[in-house]
Amino acid sequence: MASSSKHGGGEGAGVPKVVKAPSRKITRMPTMLDVQQEEDAPAPPDSELVPPSLNAIVPILRVANDIESLNPRVAYLCRFHAFEMAHNLDPKSDKRGVRQFKTYLLHRLEKDEEEVKPQLARSDPKEIQRFYQYYYNDFIKEGSAKSKPEEMTKHYQIVSVLYDVLKTIVPPDKVDDEIKRCAREVERKKSHFTPYNILPLHVSGGASAIMELPEIRAAVSALRKVDNLPRSRRQPSTSSQPEADGILVFDDGESSVHDLLDWLGLNFGFQKGNVDNQREHLVLLLANIDMKKKALEEYSLLDANTVESLKKKVFKNYESWCKYLQCESNIKTILPGSNDQRRLSDAESQQLELLYIGLYFLIWGEASNVRFMPECLCYIFHHMADELYGTIIGNVKSASGGVFEPAYKGERSFLRDIVTPIYNVLLKEVQRSKSSTLSHSRWRNYDDLNEYFWSKDCFDKLGWPMDTRADFFMDSVSIHPKIDDKFFADSEAIHRKTEVKFFTDSEATHPKTKNDQSLRGKRKPKTNFVEIRTFWHLFRSFDRMWTFFILAFQAMLIIAWSPSGSLTALFDPDVFKSVLSIFITAALLNFFQAALDIILSWKSWGSMQCSQIFRYLLKFAVATAWIIILPLSYSSSAQNPTGLTKFFSNWAGDWRSQYLYSYAIVIYMLPNILAAMLFMLPPLRRAIERSNRVVIIFLIWWAQPRLYVGRGMHEGMFSLLKYTLFWILLLISKLAFSYYVEINPLVEPTKTIMDLGAGTYEWHEFFPYLQHNIGVVITIWAPIVLVYFMDTQIWYAIFSTIFGGIHGAFSHLGEIRTLGMLRSRFESVPSAFTDRLMPSSENELKGNQEEIERRNIDRFSHIWNAFIDSLRDEDLISNKEKDLLLVPYSSGNISVVQWPPFLLASKIPIALDMAKDFKRKGQGELKKKIKYDNYMFSAVIECYETLRDILINLLNDEKERIIISQICSKVDSSIDDNSFLESFQMSELLQLSNKLEKLLNLLKLEYGEIESFKTQIINVLQDIMEIITQDVMINGHGISGVAYESDRKQMFTNLRLELMEDISWREKVVRLHLLLTVKESAINVPINLDARRRITFFANSLFMKLPDAPKVRNMFSFSVLTPFYKEEVLYSEEELRKQNEDGISIVFYLQKIYPDEWRNFCERIKSDPNDEELKNHMDDLRHWVSYRGQTLSRTVRGMMYYRQALKLQCFLDMVQDRGQLSSILGDRRTLSLEQHTDDQKNLHARSLAIADMKFTYVVSCQVYGLQKKSREAKDRSCYNNILNLMLKFPSLRVAYIDEIEEIVGGKPQKIYYSVLVKGTDKHDEEIYRIKLPGKPTDIGEGKPENQNHAIIFTRGEALQTIDMNQDNYLEEAFKIRNTLEEFGRKHRPTILGLREHIFTGSVSSLAWFMSNQETSFVTIGQRILANPLKVRFHYGHPDIFDRIFHLTRGGISKASKTINLSEDIFAGFNSTLRGGNVTHREYIQVGKGRDVGMNQISLFEAKVSNGNGEQTLSRDVYRLGRRFDFYRMLSFYFTTVGFYFSSMVTVLTVYVFLYGRLYLVMSGLERSILEDPRIQQNSKPLENALASQSVFQLGLLLVLPMVMEVGLEKGFRTAIGEFILMQLQLAPVFFTFQLGTKAHYYGRTILHGGAKYRATGRGFVVFHAKFADNYRMYSRSHFVKGLELLILLVVYEVYGYSYRSSTLYLFVTFSMWFLVASWLFAPFVFNPSGFDWQKTVDDWTDWKKWMGNRGGIGIPIDSSWESWWESEHEHLKHTSIRGRVLEIILALRFLLFQYGIVYHLNIAHHSKSVLVYGLSWLVMLTVLAALKMVSMGRRRFGTDFQLMFRILKGLLFLGFVSVMTVLFIVCGLTISDVFAALLGFMPTGWFLLLIGQACRPLFKKTGFWDSIKELGRAYEYVMGLLIFVPIVVLSWFPFVSEFQTRLLFNQAFSRGLQISMILAGRTDSVIRIA
Repeated sequence: MASSSKHGGGEGAGVPKVVKAPSRKITRMPTMLDVQQEEDAPAPPDSELVPPSLNAIVPILRVANDIESLNPRVAYLCRFHAFEMAHNLDPKSDKRGVRQFKTYLLHRLEKDEEEVKPQLARSDPKEIQRFYQYYYNDFIKEGSAKSKPEEMTKHYQIVSVLYDVLKTIVPPDKVDDEIKRCAREVERKKSHFTPYNILPLHVSGGASAIMELPEIRAAVSALRKVDNLPRSRRQPSTSSQPEADGILVFDDGESSVHDLLDWLGLNFGFQKGNVDNQREHLVLLLANIDMKKKALEEYSLLDANTVESLKKKVFKNYESWCKYLQCESNIKTILPGSNDQRRLSDAESQQLELLYIGLYFLIWGEASNVRFMPECLCYIFHHMADELYGTIIGNVKSASGGVFEPAYKGERSFLRDIVTPIYNVLLKEVQRSKSSTLSHSRWRNYDDLNEYFWSKDCFDKLGWPMDTRADFFMDSVSIHPKIDDKFFADSEAIHRKTEVKFFTDSEATHPKTKNDQSLRGKRKPKTNFVEIRTFWHLFRSFDRMWTFFILAFQAMLIIAWSPSGSLTALFDPDVFKSVLSIFITAALLNFFQAALDIILSWKSWGSMQCSQIFRYLLKFAVATAWIIILPLSYSSSAQNPTGLTKFFSNWAGDWRSQYLYSYAIVIYMLPNILAAMLFMLPPLRRAIERSNRVVIIFLIWWAQPRLYVGRGMHEGMFSLLKYTLFWILLLISKLAFSYYVEINPLVEPTKTIMDLGAGTYEWHEFFPYLQHNIGVVITIWAPIVLVYFMDTQIWYAIFSTIFGGIHGAFSHLGEIRTLGMLRSRFESVPSAFTDRLMPSSENELKGNQEEIERRNIDRFSHIWNAFIDSLRDEDLISNKEKDLLLVPYSSGNISVVQWPPFLLASKIPIALDMAKDFKRKGQGELKKKIKYDNYMFSAVIECYETLRDILINLLNDEKERIIISQICSKVDSSIDDNSFLESFQMSELLQLSNKLEKLLNLLKLEYGEIESFKTQIINVLQDIMEIITQDVMINGHGISGVAYESDRKQMFTNLRLELMEDISWREKVVRLHLLLTVKESAINVPINLDARRRITFFANSLFMKLPDAPKVRNMFSFSVLTPFYKEEVLYSEEELRKQNEDGISIVFYLQKIYPDEWRNFCERIKSDPNDEELKNHMDDLRHWVSYRGQTLSRTVRGMMYYRQALKLQCFLDMVQDRGQLSSILGDRRTLSLEQHTDDQKNLHARSLAIADMKFTYVVSCQVYGLQKKSREAKDRSCYNNILNLMLKFPSLRVAYIDEIEEIVGGKPQKIYYSVLVKGTDKHDEEIYRIKLPGKPTDIGEGKPENQNHAIIFTRGEALQTIDMNQDNYLEEAFKIRNTLEEFGRKHRPTILGLREHIFTGSVSSLAWFMSNQETSFVTIGQRILANPLKVRFHYGHPDIFDRIFHLTRGGISKASKTINLSEDIFAGFNSTLRGGNVTHREYIQVGKGRDVGMNQISLFEAKVSNGNGEQTLSRDVYRLGRRFDFYRMLSFYFTTVGFYFSSMVTVLTVYVFLYGRLYLVMSGLERSILEDPRIQQNSKPLENALASQSVFQLGLLLVLPMVMEVGLEKGFRTAIGEFILMQLQLAPVFFTFQLGTKAHYYGRTILHGGAKYRATGRGFVVFHAKFADNYRMYSRSHFVKGLELLILLVVYEVYGYSYRSSTLYLFVTFSMWFLVASWLFAPFVFNPSGFDWQKTVDDWTDWKKWMGNRGGIGIPIDSSWESWWESEHEHLKHTSIRGRVLEIILALRFLLFQYGIVYHLNIAHHSKSVLVYGLSWLVMLTVLAALKMVSMGRRRFGTDFQLMFRILKGLLFLGFVSVMTVLFIVCGLTISDVFAALLGFMPTGWFLLLIGQACRPLFKKTGFWDSIKELGRAYEYVMGLLIFVPIVVLSWFPFVSEFQTRLLFNQAFSRGLQISMILAGRTDSVIRIA
């Protein structure tokens, strides 16, 4: 084995024998070889198995692998060197995985030592020297001119490593001088060949196409002007020599300064990775902005406005912040000094502006989590810009630069001194939250810390350099010393090392302030807002809405209560006087609002300005005054009432006679009147709110608190009028309905009930003398009031449907929705394409109409054919369908437009059929008929001319060509002189057609096969000529005879069959064959429904309003960012083989779901579907399967279509600019580089370079680094699949968080980096590495933190956010340049929403329901949100962000733990609050997958409901609700949190109604009222009022948007059909069930918290969920509530049956029964095989086992009921006192059952004494005591004293029998009493259970917690049995299971799929891929 000695004595010195590895087996971890065997796959290269602690040897091992094929011995020497390095790095092998890796590598070396011998020399030293020389000469010296930059980068890395290895093998004195010279040359140049991302900025050698672009060169040149910059003192000026290009190089080893970014990095302590990253970022930004302003030309300087425009975008937020804080901006371009003050020159000014921009980007790029705090970044930049200005200006007059002392020491000083302290504050606050279980009000989140910088006090308190003793840095332990606990002790231990080091440094750097001691122990409050868990946030945020509805209800009730009950009663003086009392109510509500402001913001007062606190107090004082003044003034005017007419007529005449109340109203309304006036002048209001003038600030101080965000969010006048009209119409409709349907009909019955007097009670009434039956009135009116406040949501659904439908129709949606519509309008598609998708050209309008049309089709054909090719590649169409859909490129030989064959199908056969019936004199009529159909005319002419060209070019003999020419000449002349029918026999054309078909079939064969069929071809051709001359032509013998006389030899035998090698001629033959043969079958091309949808949508979008298309070089640049965690990347072979419990594999499943796509796939790979050959195409099969799932592979493929589209469009742009479209492309259908000239290749290279400038795709694979290092097969597979994606798509970039263990202070410590990699050769190559202050995901929510760490690697002016369950299509990618032009319009959006297609809706009914629901939301829903309502936000869909706007304002999401669970929508909130504009467009779409199983859908709905609960508490919702105008606020409420609150109110209405009925029926009041004659005479209004809310609980109107959208896009007949089908498939059951999900999780989140991310999974096969799984998921959200409502309905029916008609009962309670049935059984109805008998039996066994298992630490919830029960009530452990009290209060409702029922028992003998209720509690406690005795007996005697335990149970049983006997015989107990007692006592037991859970700490202390748990288990058993019994009964009947299968999978059945076979597991026909 080679030696590591550097000083050996000779060539062979230092080459000892291999030391054998120890033989003992290592058992701690599997070895690398074991991993290989486990994966059953090709062994990964050894470089990819290196443990993290040995990363330094990875480059060496990669070099060994790369050169192994060239010289195995040198590869062996490299591995040996790597082994030695590994040993030196970790001699003891005590780090994770090191020992295993060393063992593996040693085995490899032993094997290679024996097998590998030197090839170039006899010894290793000479071998490696010769190989080094060889490699240098071949790949470095000669390859630099011809190799690509990325190839040269690799070669330089290899040769550098080789030299390092060489130095360890060869003694220094034995190294050849030539090799030393080469090594020095490599060392000098290798810095120019470092890995790069997009721009090879430092790469020498052959320049890449992208670096040849003038825009890039100009940007680079601008950044490299550094020679006049001052140098830091550590850079010795004496030895500095500027190179020719202005680069400063220093001899002391310090970093050279290549450009402005290097200078900033060196002097401000930024990391090299950050500097390199931002250098490319800035160059691309400058180049792209500059490129849009200039035509294609050569230049070397940036446009004068390029840097200025970028500066304005980047610093708009900073400048606004400075103005808000009234401090001077530190972006200065004026020299200081009073005498010589002057502006900088243009060059100096541009340089300084670039320095400012570069400085901001460098700060942003290294800020890590602080990027979520934009004003904190402004603060940092403000001070660093001041330092920069001081540095520059201090030396601005020096041409050569001066010297200064930098304040930042070391490369990472910025991270250490600035970012890390702030990160530590964030980390401590998150630790304080105890995994977000602590109340939001007790810890500071991102927003709190960022808003610290909204006050000018930050300059005084924090200072610069930042004082770490300032209150901002106070950690949670010192802030809240009382709650310091073990949690904080543990967390402090984790981070102690870094914090101690940091604070030690800071104490030395920053002196303590005077108030350090005073800060210690002070509570650091929340900033500006406090998130407290209470529903009162809804009133506080939307007080104007609630006030309006309450006042409107009061006014309508007063009018309805008037004697006339008509609206005209308003003109009655007394009624009007009463209506005016609404102002008193308004004052009361205003007082309540002022009190809420104080109460809910109390904990933030410590951070508020005094003026804000004073405003709260003053508002409260004024509100208090008004609730005194208005009631007093109202009462004083009671003696002098006034009417409406008199009020207004006397106002102007005699103001002194007006009453005090009138004046008080006017004064009270003055602020509202002023606000209304400003409302009508939005520009004025916007200017006032955004003003920073002191006077204006003082004037608007009362209206709203001054905040940095939320100022001037007012739309233009036209937008204002649109959404105002929308809401005025809606509110009129809603109020009219409420008045005439809900309020007015109930007034008369209410009056009657109030006049009845006290009713007859059937229980002990504690308040028997209540006046006017007030309890009954409340019971009747309560649900009506709830419906009144809820039904606006229904009206919104109706109006949004109407307005959205109208808007969609005017947007031309659905104009082309079928293939028939496409055919009818296809002639206009090319011109529409040119108008919409092609950039305008000067030559566009030149030429006649025919030339323009040909030019349009020529352009259109390239894009259309690329689209069709992509459909084929995706297996959506077959080869034949592809040929039918392709548009041939224009050919000069064809005189007509060549349409795609699917339009011309059957035209030739029909024309032939028409022609054979015409006589000689019918030519004019025949010509007229053919020309009447344009497609037929084109087909006839094209067939004739194409056949002529083929025959002429196929013949070699000139005489034979003359014959063809004569025939054609005869045809042409006969047509011209109208003698065609006289010269030709039409009846013989059919015979000719058949022969032509045979000829074309032979010509279509492959060239090698054609030669073997040459004789047949000649025979057929001779037959054709004979038919033409003898049968078809009447006088054809003359032509033939002439030829035969001149030449007697055999005719038509000399053929040019080699012509068929040309692809263009082959395509002509194929097309002619299609035109002749394809008939009616082409009408339905394509067959695939998805292909049809995509084709029709693309064609339809061409007629929609798109922005004009720019050239690719002039378009906006953009990036796509996809966050990824551990989802599926590519399905493995094992996963394809794996079968589910029904024996179904994924492949078999997809074969049946997508049969046509499976056939197309097999056709593409040329394999039989059932053939064993499929095993040879496993990689293709894996991709086919993965592209039909929700995988990262599908997403990446879709997004990379952007690059493909831009490349093609750019190529066409450049060709069009040259006017060489036809000459460059010819008539080929593909753009293959192999067939291109050098000019074409240059165009391709340039188009690819521009495409790379315009588009970047980054996938943020958060744990890619961990997966790379992992030994788990699943992780390794994921890593390899991602790597393969990078290798397949070279422009794909992967960002990840790398976790490395480093030794700091002698102890291991985890260090984190943001890393960007790309695929090169067979490996990933690191491009940038930026150290982080800590783990980013420890601070915020996972997804936004994952996006945030990777966003620094994105590029461009726009950023599209794509989830990893989305897809894209090539035809849509062609429209991206149009779409991005939206950002260049006058009212440019900051977020642009795009339409989505849900591609998972075709499998099952559930998938269809979810797809329709989601489709309506992403189309008609967002359409109406954007226009007219102007409240669209960001919903995690494929929205495109104004990237510069958002990166300077906090990013594309918010990340605070829990509160920002729905992180995406907060980006929309943030954008709107900061003056952004969010809109939506529907001319472009992307694909999106959704969950398809019941449980997955419910998890998704739960997550969204959790998120909306947290939104309700957030400051963003509060600020938007308070600062929007009234109508926009209504839009905001009902489209966000209001929808979920309305859902909860809908459920609450059912509860209120049924508990009200329970009160009436149990108390006996319902009987006494219904049996009263006065009620019986007029019962109809009361019945209608009682049932009015039932209509709304069905919620069917919420599906209206779905119907409208389907009607728009598929036709209203289809929409009505689908609507009916949805009802038959129980869609109302599904939506009603999801209503319960929304209500439960939304309400629980607000009351107790518990919001969390819920992974739903995105699997393929629809599987059967076990009963235990369903029970765990839905027990609390649905089953408990459903059983409670069931008991309510039963009690209401049983105890009111004797006096109430069953019709009335059903009429009132039908919707409740429907809701109960849905909540209890929907999970089983929509569960595949839910009623299969065997599965039911298995489910019962599984459930019993789960219920019986004991819990404990580490026991998962799916294994034990106890574990699940503990986790299910986890939220109660962390809830507040308020939450516990509310839980107890809500539980009290269950006592009403027992209280009511016991008085109706026969044993009570109609007694109404309270003792009856007391005795019932005695019974209850006795039963509980008996159960407790049994429980204690089992625990104490069950094991050792079985006899004692049996005796105890026997005594209890005897006692029970004795008591029951006495009760039956003596007391009169009946059987009905027993069942009634169960109904009464079961809810009471549940009440005790709820109390025990709410008071858990108390019960644990008293020892009753185990009893509570056992009581809970008993109730779970009972509930499970009640739900399971109906399932067992239904499972007994086989037809039920079949019906359910049909119900679930009707969509699949309608497509002829074999779902029943899938569910039954019949896999007989499945292919074998094992």
